Amino acid sequence: MKILFMNGPNLNMLGIREKHIYGDLSLETINQMIQKECEKLGVEAEFYQSNIEGELVDKIHSTYGKDYTGIVFNPGAYSHYSLALSDAIKCISIPVVEVHMSNVFAREESRQNMVTAKNSLGVISGFGEQSYLLGLYALVARKAK
Repeated sequence: MKILFMNGPNLNMLGIREKHIYGDLSLETINQMIQKECEKLGVEAEFYQSNIEGELVDKIHSTYGKDYTGIVFNPGAYSHYSLALSDAIKCISIPVVEVHMSNVFAREESRQNMVTAKNSLGVISGFGEQSYLLGLYALVARKAK
C-alpha cells in the first residue's frame, strides 16, 4: 500500500499560525507522526505540500495510473472554492480522503462549503493532527475489504 499525504496553502506554517485553532505542531512533526504510524501498518507514505493551486492539481494528476492506494488531502482554504482541485480529484480513480484539522462546521460560514469534498471519498474534520491518521485508517480499512 502506498498513500500520498498532500497539504495545501499555509499548512507549511503549522506550529506558527493560529495555534489556538491548529495547535503548536509543525507540519514536519505531523508528517513524522504519520510516517511512524504508516510503518506500523506496512504502508509506504509520500508527503507533498504546496501553496500553489496548479502544483497541487499537477500532483493529483501524477498519481493517475500509478500504484497509489489513496490520497489523504488537506486542501486548506482551497477546499472552499477550488473547482480545479475538485475536478482533479474527479479525474483520477484513486480514493481521496479530505481532512481538516479544525472543525470547519464550527467556523465561519464561508468555510462550511467544501467544493473539493464533493469528489472525495469522505471528509474528516476537527480532530487536529489526528485527522490525518483517521484518513490513513479509513484508506487502510477500505483496501482491506
